Amino acid sequence: MTSHSSSTVDRPAGTDTMIDVRGVTRRFGDVHALDPVDLTVRRGEFVSIVGPSGCGKSTLLELVAGLQIPDSGSIRAAGTPVTGPRDATSIIFQDSALLPWRSVLDNVAFGLESRGVGRGERHARSRELIDLVGLSGFEDARPAQLSGGMRQRVAIARCLSMEPDLILADEPFGALDEQTRLLMATELLAVVERLSCSVLFVTHSLQEAVLLSDRVVVMSARPGRVLEELPVALERPRSTHALTTPAATAVVDRLWSLLRDEADSAMQAHR
Repeated sequence: MTSHSSSTVDRPAGTDTMIDVRGVTRRFGDVHALDPVDLTVRRGEFVSIVGPSGCGKSTLLELVAGLQIPDSGSIRAAGTPVTGPRDATSIIFQDSALLPWRSVLDNVAFGLESRGVGRGERHARSRELIDLVGLSGFEDARPAQLSGGMRQRVAIARCLSMEPDLILADEPFGALDEQTRLLMATELLAVVERLSCSVLFVTHSLQEAVLLSDRVVVMSARPGRVLEELPVALERPRSTHALTTPAATAVVDRLWSLLRDEADSAMQAHR
């Protein structure tokens, strides 16, 4: 387990670095959302962020995505300063945000269509991804005909159609029941490992974070800062059975301890 200081760290960003966040702060009027935050994600690494509600997890994700601009500090993705959305970054939200009038095939192909990829090529690539996420046979279905888990599979396929080197995920399975959530998590993990993407994943589920991640970042209550980073030393490929191992249980217990202490401190501060 690795402690992480909330102060800015003077470190070089190596060629294996996908995300490099240094001294980033963010305010919304009188609300101090993020204290100086430092975070590094390596190429091909899966990193989850957990923390109390309102701690700035989603804000940090949007900053990395280029959807917001930090008040101070810097963010680089693949060595380039993030000043806005980048083509090689894809985002998966909790709401699958599928277009209800489009078929599964045309939803997956939407991003390729917006880039001017020809119909034949975009449909061929989209069919490959639909097969990859286990939805072959549903190409002509509409979103209303799919379960919540199936809609999220379509969203994942649409995300992958853009051939990203970085995936940002904000509670993508948060609306699903726990069993479906963990099954979807293992499916996402298998797809990501096959494509060697870097992933920054926001979740409230500690088991999900441990199942998916190479490393779990714990954030404090607002203003959000990094409390601790915990490596997850579980063999890959992983299944839900990995959560029953002593190594996984130890990480989950440590996460609970950190978040419980942080919640207690936040409650004391507001009394």
